[in-house]
Amino acid sequence: MSWEIILMFIVLLITVVLFVFEIFPVDKVAFFIIVSLILLGLVSPEEGISGFSNSATIAVLALMILAIAMEQNGVIQWLTSGMSRIKFLPLIVMGPIFMFVTAGISAFISTTAVVIVFIKMINQLSEKYNIPQSKLFLPISFAGILGGSCTLMGTSTNLIVNSVSKNLGMGTLGFFEFSLLGLIFLGISIIYLTITLRWLPWGRAQNLNKDYNIDNYIAKVRINPQSQLVGKKIQESFMYNNSDVSLLQLIRNNRVYNSPGKYITLKAEDDLFLMCDLNNLSRINESENLSIYKEKKLEEQDNETGEQGLEERIFVELLMLPGASLLGKTIGDLRSFMLRDAIPIAIKKRKTLVNIKERMVHNSMNQMVLKAGDRLLVEIFKEKMYTLETMDNVVLLQKFDEINRKSKFKRYFSLGVLLLVIALAASGLLSIMVSALTGVCLLLITKNLDLNSVYKKVNWQIFFLLAGMIPLGIAMHNTGADMWISEKLLEFLVDQPDFIIIGTLFLVTMLMSGVVSNNATAIIMAPIAISVAQGMNLDFKPFILAVMFAANFSFFTPVGYQTNTLIYSIGNYKFQHFLLIGGILSIILWITATVLLTYML
Repeated sequence: MSWEIILMFIVLLITVVLFVFEIFPVDKVAFFIIVSLILLGLVSPEEGISGFSNSATIAVLALMILAIAMEQNGVIQWLTSGMSRIKFLPLIVMGPIFMFVTAGISAFISTTAVVIVFIKMINQLSEKYNIPQSKLFLPISFAGILGGSCTLMGTSTNLIVNSVSKNLGMGTLGFFEFSLLGLIFLGISIIYLTITLRWLPWGRAQNLNKDYNIDNYIAKVRINPQSQLVGKKIQESFMYNNSDVSLLQLIRNNRVYNSPGKYITLKAEDDLFLMCDLNNLSRINESENLSIYKEKKLEEQDNETGEQGLEERIFVELLMLPGASLLGKTIGDLRSFMLRDAIPIAIKKRKTLVNIKERMVHNSMNQMVLKAGDRLLVEIFKEKMYTLETMDNVVLLQKFDEINRKSKFKRYFSLGVLLLVIALAASGLLSIMVSALTGVCLLLITKNLDLNSVYKKVNWQIFFLLAGMIPLGIAMHNTGADMWISEKLLEFLVDQPDFIIIGTLFLVTMLMSGVVSNNATAIIMAPIAISVAQGMNLDFKPFILAVMFAANFSFFTPVGYQTNTLIYSIGNYKFQHFLLIGGILSIILWITATVLLTYML
């Protein structure tokens, strides 16, 4: 083994550790990969940045932009608008319908965008009709992944594998070349997931007060005549620039001041609505001479004051996606960073391999920061909800945009553009990259897409991840690391039946995708698969299809695929639901894929 290969494996090992333990965001890891490979001489500077101009990277970017247009112009909502009609069907019938529709749309539109729309829809149906949302979140996530595996443009993993194959001179895959296999996997999975619905948690629409224990955050206090606060301006009090205490409202002579200004002078008998936990409230009471009333939710305060406006303030839960501008900030940071209309109240952490036990922010608010998959509870005037919609890569879980608010022309034109892109790519007249870029151009020149919104909504982390991982694949080829691994695999698999060879490759890839991103797994394993096929003088297509499907099938952990991470955070799931239900599904698909792909040899 040469020093170059040893260095390559060190970089690869560090990369895997960074991905698994989420020490840094994936875009930072991507830059680490690029710089490390260049400085170690494993790739040339030109090869190090080649990922930014790679056709697969540009195609993924164009497809993400198309997905943004489809969501903003109401196409996805329109395609799913009939789903509310099945609300009274039995769950055993409703589940397969949701899965089938999710998979069908995900075959041509970003799986993450489609699943997010379904999450909001199911959340709304659960709130109105008492539908158990946790029975549906996991199936639609799995179905979205399976649907995206059915076409070449369905997921970035497919494009990456196709690009690696093309770059290594092995040819490319057709748009629908592997769709039959994908449909077989989808059909088996829908049947299996329908059977397992009974073992999923019976979670319903979230009760924000119960989920976040809001009563422990909102308290009403009265300033006593002997209080040290009397005569002070708000900016001179403990409430100003205090990350652990926020003044939401001031009530004086039955007049309500929402978000009172810092220059207001406090008076005796003023009523204050404070946001803080009970420990801070007790400390404040002792030091400032205040009278504490029973803690109340804001929606209950209107009954006491009788003033208009209090009932218009609502709690809204925000889900953080990768690339959100709020990531990395604490509650204290957010109170000065966010729009004045929204008041951050609590963070609910998603579970990770490092943080298995879900944590809530009560004390030490400055010590815990927002990360992708976390939920943020904010309090805002109902009529100011539109200000939250402009936030980058943030999903409003408590709000669902009705399709009748979207322009019909924009909806139909955007759908037409999507169909044109599919037709051009499927017919072979244009590559997926060129057809997707053409579609984006048509949307832009007809003003059906705004670039300013694109800059905010595009998941740039995926773009930089792809741009950083592609040089990793080049480095493996340059150093001979892929050949070294393939030689070791050949020694292990020599004289073995074909189904053992395909099955081993599929299993290794699938296990890796459970802890490392599916795109990273595909970039690492695709060259190895091609080398193994060449070493055994076998057709390369079953091997790259094994990598493509196995890298997508990240069902046994909640971190292998973005949609699994999202539903893990909000669906009341435990790790064991993925490990058992997703693990059994992975085994079923592994056996099925091994048989079908071996038959292709």
